[in-house]
Amino acid sequence: MSEDPLEAIILQTINGAIATIPGYMEEIKQNKETLKVENAQEFVYGIVMGMALGMSGAILSAQEKPPTNEDQIRVRDIIYKHIPEIRERIFNQ
Repeated sequence: MSEDPLEAIILQTINGAIATIPGYMEEIKQNKETLKVENAQEFVYGIVMGMALGMSGAILSAQEKPPTNEDQIRVRDIIYKHIPEIRERIFNQ
């Protein structure tokens, strides 16, 4: 676990998003005709990244002071550091 409280919260957010992967993959498989998704894995990757970036941005915005550009870049960098793990979890199912 990270000693940086912000990174720890972001990592929790990423892990929560990763936990949704099997459900999304099954949902896409069951609703292929309706959703018309050509590449389920890339689609789910987009969902997970959106969840991670969106929720982390919300957490950052909930702090006492408005987030600075540096804060936002730091959050992005923390999330981007975990992209290999996220992609592995999606593409190696």
